[in-house]
Amino acid sequence: MNVLWGGLILLVGVLFVAWGRTRSDFVVYRLFVARSRVLWGDRVHDFYQVAGITMIAFGLLVAILG
Repeated sequence: MNVLWGGLILLVGVLFVAWGRTRSDFVVYRLFVARSRVLWGDRVHDFYQVAGITMIAFGLLVAILG
């Protein structure tokens, strides 16, 4: 079961990195960006790339060690 959750976390992390890099116009990502722009300003896309990399690492840990 941990492999499933780890894979899901990893997938979301990959999506965040891809969306942050391309500055996607996907509705869900735009909602995340609108809420985060208050705190992060113009660097909001960089924040989501770093958050995505962190989620990828955590997802791998959950899948491997879980």
